[in-house]
Parts: sequence; structure tokens; C-alpha cells
Amino acid sequence: MRLHGSVSADLPLLVVALEDEAEHLHVSGLPILVTEPGKVNAAVAVARTLALQPPAEVINLGTAGALVEGMEGIHVIGTVLEHDLDDSAWFRYRGEHYSVPLVLGAGPILATGDVFIDDPVVRDRLAESAQLVDMEGYAVAKAAREAGVPVRLVKQVSDQAGAGARRTWSEQVAACAEELGLWLRNERAFARF
Repeated sequence: MRLHGSVSADLPLLVVALEDEAEHLHVSGLPILVTEPGKVNAAVAVARTLALQPPAEVINLGTAGALVEGMEGIHVIGTVLEHDLDDSAWFRYRGEHYSVPLVLGAGPILATGDVFIDDPVVRDRLAESAQLVDMEGYAVAKAAREAGVPVRLVKQVSDQAGAGARRTWSEQVAACAEELGLWLRNERAFARF
């Protein structure tokens, strides 16, 4: 976990998993939290940071794999769910839900899990409930919601979440970071924060 800048109540906090994804965000002058990959790292980093000083908003920017044909570019996520926690089994055993989809607004559904998806069979199974997949979004959204801080998830498609996805992600992460930086500059230009 690494925090660039200082969090303040009147500005958003940008959250990314990797320094690579933040490359074009530093020019914004906004605080940037680099969590490291995975749900646990993201949840801990965001919760610790928000406990010290809640920002005006959390904006999670990062890459995502496409689960369905035609998904490319940047997407502001409408709903995020965990794909690697079997909530239905827990509900059958305990009568309680431990992982429910979080509705953030309008937009595509993002599935979050602690696995890099590069298997076409897994991709097709996940595509039954989501259009995009990542490794941190649900954890960031859940931590922000628990702290009472508004949250947006902004994902740039980096790969097709199938065979060769790891290679494609590695080749595309720099271009994806540039697109995320452009998105942020456009948001600021239109005074959305």
C-alpha cells in the first residue's frame, strides 16, 4: 500500500491496484492510493486510509477483462459483485448473505475475484452474470460503502479474459493507464469534482 499525496474531505481519492495504472493520474494533483492487487489488499488499504481521513469520494480506476464480445474502452460500473465467494451456499447454511451485489448506478456489471481470468471456460461462466471482471472493484466499493463514502468504479478494458489475457494485459497496461488519465482529465474539465 502506498499513498501519494494527502487525503482531504473536499477532494476525491483515486484508488488503483498498481503503480502502472496510476502513471497518468499524478498530474491531476489528487491523492492516489495504490493498494496492490487482490481483494484483501484493496479492502485493507482503502479501509485504513478512509479511517484516517474520509475523502469527498473514492474513485477506483483500473483495468478489467471483457467477459462478453464488444466490450472495449472505459466503463463506469453500475453494479459490482464477488464471483469467488459462494454467497448462495452461505445463505443455505446460515440464512444470511455475506456477499451481495452492490448497485452503484447505471452501467455494466463488474465481477471481482482473486483470480486473473485467462480461461475461456471460466470467462463464459462469469459472462452469465457480468460483462467485465477485475480483482479489486468489489473490495474498494464495499470498504467505501462501509465508511459512508461515495464510490465510483471506472474500468478500462485491457483484455478479453481468455487465452493469452496475461500477455495482452502486460502489453496493454500502459495504454490503459493513458486512457484512464484522459478520462480523469475530462471529468475535471467538466467540473464533476
